[in-house]
Amino acid sequence: MRKPETIERMYLDFDGFFASVEQQADRRLRGRPVGVVPFDGTDRTCVIACSREAKAFGVKNVMPVAEARQLCPDIVLVPQKPDLYRRAHNALLSEIQSVIPIDAVKSIDELTCRLDGEGRRDPQHLAARLKTTLANNVGTVITSSVGFAANRQLAKMACKEGKRSGATYGNGVMIWRPEDLPAPLLGLKLSDIPGVGENMERRLIRSGIYTTADLYRLEPKHMRKLWNNVTGERLWYALHGYDVQAPLSSRGMFGHGRVLPPESRSLAGAFEICRLLLTKAARRLRREDYYCSGLWLWLAVRDRNWSAKMKLPIVHDDQAVLAALDELWKRVRATYPRGVTVFRVGVTLYDLSRAGERQLDFLLNDDRVRQKWERVSNAVDGLNARYGKTVTSLGMWKPPAGGHVGGKISYTRIPTAEDFW
Repeated sequence: MRKPETIERMYLDFDGFFASVEQQADRRLRGRPVGVVPFDGTDRTCVIACSREAKAFGVKNVMPVAEARQLCPDIVLVPQKPDLYRRAHNALLSEIQSVIPIDAVKSIDELTCRLDGEGRRDPQHLAARLKTTLANNVGTVITSSVGFAANRQLAKMACKEGKRSGATYGNGVMIWRPEDLPAPLLGLKLSDIPGVGENMERRLIRSGIYTTADLYRLEPKHMRKLWNNVTGERLWYALHGYDVQAPLSSRGMFGHGRVLPPESRSLAGAFEICRLLLTKAARRLRREDYYCSGLWLWLAVRDRNWSAKMKLPIVHDDQAVLAALDELWKRVRATYPRGVTVFRVGVTLYDLSRAGERQLDFLLNDDRVRQKWERVSNAVDGLNARYGKTVTSLGMWKPPAGGHVGGKISYTRIPTAEDFW
């Protein structure tokens, strides 16, 4: 495995992305504490993203609105606009590409680039060019923090430290050259290391590893044992400056989840939103040329979660998945015959296979029916694509207040324009 002798990677993270996009789009919000919320006109929810001005008062992401108001009485709450964030993401990436090729988009507000010779020699100049280009062509309100290091993992950690550096939140630059390490690492908390979540940190502490310095001194095989897989060993090599390439991931499922608005928290309201979410998931399944053979439904109700799975023939049409949802919903009603308050729902299509690899079930003679419903679904998709919105669907199409069914705010998946139809 190769160990670079100089910095080779840049990691860029936009600061308070959703809130700063709101401020860039609406100058009345600039300089004010802003909290992005799922729905308009209700305090029965949480702040899902906040601006640097709000963070200065102690407001954090995923904080109940009532608590945020206590910390910051002047906070301005704005309902989420996922399509605005998608368009801002695309505009920002376009400007970055004009300065340096993007190696990988890690999330809607994070990306990584490989450095050329000039970028390795003068990373400060590269960071300044990027920030100037974004400020001139997109706006000055959306700022970013940038980290440079020998590999992607270290660059991400440097970026996070750059975000904390200076007198103001974000918009920093941090360079970790190989000759500077491991000193910058040793002052970090275990939780500052990507891949060390709460559960992993507890496991490390139980094993007598309390600091990043303790972790750094371990051997690769010991790290592998602690993680119970090769991930731990890869992390050891990444922390020690090796060029570790993450294995290619494959698509495992298509799904959508949603916090329900107050008026949709009955079983009837939750079912209607589940139908819309599942239809959106099936559309994505078809657009990416997959079939599925399983449906998973889950609900967050008071004091607990409910979930169930159902096997399917290898399908991707709306009729098949919606019929399966009907069957699963009978189980929901049997579990809660008197009804229940549902706060969040999710649907997932899993056990995927590529269209060219589909194998029919010899014991289930339904190919003629499946082909008919696939033609119906393809015709529906064609009409919706022609008009750029949902003009026809299998069953009623009545999005809830606030919309954003299947196109919700997301850090890990970047919605496409079709997600908002």
